[in-house]
Amino acid sequence: MLPKTYLIYFSPTRTTRKIVEQVAAGLDSQSIEHHDLTRMEQEFTLRLDDGVAVIGVPVYAGRVPEIFLKRIEKLSGEGIPAVLIALYGNRAYEDALVELRDVIIAKGFNVVAAGAFIGEHSYSTDGRPIAANRPDTEDLKYAIVFGVAIANKLQGDCNLATLDIPGNIPYKERVPLGGICPETMPELCTLCKTCARICPAFIITVDQEVTTKAENCVMCCACVKFCPYHARVMRHPMVEARRDMLIKNCSERKEPSCFL
Repeated sequence: MLPKTYLIYFSPTRTTRKIVEQVAAGLDSQSIEHHDLTRMEQEFTLRLDDGVAVIGVPVYAGRVPEIFLKRIEKLSGEGIPAVLIALYGNRAYEDALVELRDVIIAKGFNVVAAGAFIGEHSYSTDGRPIAANRPDTEDLKYAIVFGVAIANKLQGDCNLATLDIPGNIPYKERVPLGGICPETMPELCTLCKTCARICPAFIITVDQEVTTKAENCVMCCACVKFCPYHARVMRHPMVEARRDMLIKNCSERKEPSCFL
């Protein structure tokens, strides 16, 4: 049994967290320590020299979210094993997993396994679903089995810092975010402040009305998915066009891909 597992993740809609937790369940370590960087209000500093780290992020347009990269600037590992998880919305994870591998290796970790899992797309709605309700039961079972396989691997030689993961180097050009954000429907809004409490970028304020700083929005749509009154909507024309494309071209179920 492993002594300790550290879970380090950015998960605005909680789908990445689900997979990270299931992988940890498969690892079956003596203790688990969470480091949820989704709503990080203070500087995050963590230097690990024991156990294993499971590091998870959602995929944003084929890349690792910049907001996550900034939050792990002071993360380091003294050669400890790291398991990487990228969660994407049934389109493609492109260069996100290989980028995450390179970043984590540069921080001193020994990357021993990586997995690309599917989660409900940020743009998915009840009326226009895209990978709705994923990760589902089968995905979660797969994540546990993956964790068990990693635990077995760690019993032997796991010196695989150059784990072969699909992706391009140099990475695809990053799609700039900002300028587009969810709107609030005032006739449905009760000013409950759920959106402000859930926003990972801290760009929503609630007073007499809801104000969103669109220039800093990461378009995770957490505020849309967790609004209890369905008052937050993402209906920008560019997003609507993207939904159309995803529904047309990315509706066939994809399965997780794991690398050991």
